[in-house]
Amino acid sequence: EKEKLQERLAKMQGGVAVIKVGGGSDVEVGEKRDRIVDALNATKAAVESGIVPGGGNALLWASRQLEEVKTQCTNMDQKMGVEIIERACRAPTRAIATNAGFEGGVVVGELLKQETSEKGFNAATGEYVQMIQAGIMDPTKVVRTALTDAFSVSGLLMTTEAMVTDVADDSAGSMPPGSMGGGMPPGMGGMGGMGM
Repeated sequence: EKEKLQERLAKMQGGVAVIKVGGGSDVEVGEKRDRIVDALNATKAAVESGIVPGGGNALLWASRQLEEVKTQCTNMDQKMGVEIIERACRAPTRAIATNAGFEGGVVVGELLKQETSEKGFNAATGEYVQMIQAGIMDPTKVVRTALTDAFSVSGLLMTTEAMVTDVADDSAGSMPPGSMGGGMPPGMGGMGGMGM
C-alpha cells in the first residue's frame, strides 16, 4: 500500500499536464489562459508556504493584533503610524465588501467582533462563513509579499523629498469615490461619445 502511494506521488510530482483552452474569440482564450496561469501560480505558492483564510481575513485579523503594539508606542507619531497600518490591513476586506455592493465598514466591524480568524465574509453570497471550508483562501506567500511590498513602497514615499500626483478636479461635477460600484475610479463610467 505504501509503495503504491509513493508511486502515485512520484507520478503527480513529475508529471506534465496539458490544459486545452477554448473560447469564442482570441481575447476570451487569452483571458481564460491568464486565469489558469494565475490559479496555477497560486496553487504553487500555497503548496510552498501554506494557506490563510481569504477575502482579506488574514490581514484583518492581523490588524487586531496591533492594539497591543499601539499601547507600547512612546509618542504620537508612532501611534499614528500603527493606526495607518491598522487601517491599511482592514482595507482589502472593506474594498471587497464595498465592491460586492455591501457596506464595507459594517462588514469589517462585524468581523472584528469574531473570536476566530477562520470566520469571514463571503462577498458572493453576503454571508459570514468559515472561509477555508467555503473554499475562500489565499496563499500565505501572496499575503506576506503584498504586505512586505506595501511597506517598501510606503517607506520610499516617506523618504522622498518631492512627489507628483494627480489632483481631483471637483469643478467637473465628478461623482464621489466609490459611488460608481464595481470599485471603478471616478470618471471611468459610461461610454459617452461612442456614437452608439
